[in-house]
Amino acid sequence: MSSFFDCVVSLDADSPLNDSISDENENHVVDLTLEAYRTDDGQPFILPVVREALLEYAKSPYGCHDYLPILGHVLFRDSAMKLVLGEDSRAIKENRAAGIQCLSGTGTLRSGAEFLVQVLHLDTVYISNPTCHTQFRIFEKSGFKSIKTYSYLDQMSQSIDVTQMIRDLEIAPEKSVVVLSACAHNPTGLDPSRSQWKEIFQVIKRRNLFPFFTVFDQGLASGDLDDDAWAVRYFVKMDLEMFIAQSMTRTFGLYSSLVGNLTVVARTSTFMSQIASQFTCVNVSKFSNPPAHGACIVKSILTNQDLKIQWKNSLKTIYERLKDVRDKLISWFEKIKTPGHWIHLKQQKGLFLSTGLNSIQITYLLNNYGVRILDSGCLSLSGLNTQNVEYVARAIDAAVRQLQ
Repeated sequence: MSSFFDCVVSLDADSPLNDSISDENENHVVDLTLEAYRTDDGQPFILPVVREALLEYAKSPYGCHDYLPILGHVLFRDSAMKLVLGEDSRAIKENRAAGIQCLSGTGTLRSGAEFLVQVLHLDTVYISNPTCHTQFRIFEKSGFKSIKTYSYLDQMSQSIDVTQMIRDLEIAPEKSVVVLSACAHNPTGLDPSRSQWKEIFQVIKRRNLFPFFTVFDQGLASGDLDDDAWAVRYFVKMDLEMFIAQSMTRTFGLYSSLVGNLTVVARTSTFMSQIASQFTCVNVSKFSNPPAHGACIVKSILTNQDLKIQWKNSLKTIYERLKDVRDKLISWFEKIKTPGHWIHLKQQKGLFLSTGLNSIQITYLLNNYGVRILDSGCLSLSGLNTQNVEYVARAIDAAVRQLQ
């Protein structure tokens, strides 16, 4: 008798460990694709202030695990919105900005994408090349008919190709959605300068495109929360309507709590109640009520000045470790005189780094040294530490020398 599941085929995992790693290197597997932050000894980092907020949460009314409103915890949404737009944002004061609690970064992008398709009837989206691998699936499953890419990384110079990016957006159909990383671009670690952001703004305004910002690592790119939100705030200041997907997973260490917020900025306050009602329908069909645990913790920290200062100090600790291990990798390249130019690594920010390695070199790294990086040649600094940075540097050095 046939089964309903006869037609099901296996799909490749997004980041499988390769079985072809040689036996002699199996004890040296270094996974540099992990998007979760790790300490120098390779352990998850529980922020001290999060531990403190957990105790407060246990005593709060939400500690009984009752449902939140469908649109989420009001104080969490408000504090998350102020974090990205700024306390003195004109959009907030004019009641034309609102927050919608969603499920981490992926869920926030998905909720926003479904709204754009189902409510605004937009069907074309532009995503950076390269980008986080999940973005294509998110927008495809949300119903976008046309998913295109715009140039971002110049492989030769390992810098942002703003000129070609703008050319690509110049030919984008009117009312296309453009996904933009506000800071700590995943996976290149390269962010536009302020003057480049102004150029990008001009083409988006001129072509009547809809910006959809991702803000997943605010505070980890420059070490400053306000600097990392500059691009978003500039676009808002210039009166563009937009979505802003925020994730609090890495910045609060709340990976399993799925804490996300979608900030909506409109031109006037006229549409805000209608937007909220439509998002109620979008979200209720997916998760009904968002989880309270992580949202309450983030709210407690962002609305308490003492806790917020402690949180900023923890962010600084994470930022400094990422910067330090990046500098150590560069120092090793200089020490062992690795062929090529590596100065571009100093321009990159946040958790991610673009090596410029090609596909043959990437395979060589994995098969001969057990060092796994992304297919784009980018890697996550989370897996690098003082114990393995020399090993990784020498592995990359060997790949470059053997396969120039």
